[in-house]
Amino acid sequence: MFICVSRGLEGSASFCCDREEKYTLFLNNILIGQPNVYINTLILNWNKTGKGIEILKWEVDIMKFQEILVEESEDGIGIIRFNRPEKRNAITIQMRREISACLSNWKHTPRIGVVIFTGVGSSFSAGFDLTEFTNPNIFGDLLDSSSRYHRDIWYFTKPIISAINGLSLGGGFDLATLCDIRLCSKSASFGHPEIKFGAPPIITPLKWIVGEGHARNLCLTGRKIDSEEAYRIGLVSEVVEDDELLQRATHLAKTILEAPIDTLEFTKTYFIANSGKGFEESFYLEHDKAFQEILLKKAKKSFNKL
Repeated sequence: MFICVSRGLEGSASFCCDREEKYTLFLNNILIGQPNVYINTLILNWNKTGKGIEILKWEVDIMKFQEILVEESEDGIGIIRFNRPEKRNAITIQMRREISACLSNWKHTPRIGVVIFTGVGSSFSAGFDLTEFTNPNIFGDLLDSSSRYHRDIWYFTKPIISAINGLSLGGGFDLATLCDIRLCSKSASFGHPEIKFGAPPIITPLKWIVGEGHARNLCLTGRKIDSEEAYRIGLVSEVVEDDELLQRATHLAKTILEAPIDTLEFTKTYFIANSGKGFEESFYLEHDKAFQEILLKKAKKSFNKL
């Protein structure tokens, strides 16, 4: 018998029982209590006896995040900082896995209502670490971690703000487009230079933000745009001084958190579900379902208190 009991970074909490009634619990990449620390692997073996449960063996491997810094504020804001400044925060398999692990935990953590992404140093992210593409032995991990991480960001059920400092290129640009709100520093720049090296850019989230014309132009030419042009075409909603970026993103997050968490999560859910849908499908989710699952339930609770 094998039963999956929770979903984490690698499908990561699972439980099995063999024919001899010996039980095993596996945990992978689960955040524990304090920021930047997580269980890389926990294996616990036990069996049932007439007197209860007998622990046969347990192993735990506790790890610290290596390529991101994680901060949780008392205001309900989670901040993820990409922490490879010497490599312009180039995104590796390890970084993608750490981001996925963190988001997986925060998805089910009531104390976090809004997430902010930003980079350590003078870059947001220069894109994927190309050195990993020189090792065929990790190509499977490259694909799996990239597919998982992009989806984990896109389907995350709470608002995400990108505070874009400096370079946002290739995969770093993609990361920003997967977020709900983007603001940037004056020194920020954006582009898809990977087209010139034979890597097709991801266009769909970008075209939903800036429109088909601008998206095709950026993806086909590979040209870089500065913060002023990013604001003009609607890629970012604000441009601020470099040293005020995180402060402004935090203020924005606090403004968002003035709304109830369950309402924010419901709203984010139909943001995701309605992408590419027509009026009728979208209206059902945004109006009819919102009435049934949010507004009328809240009204009933208020009425019952009278």
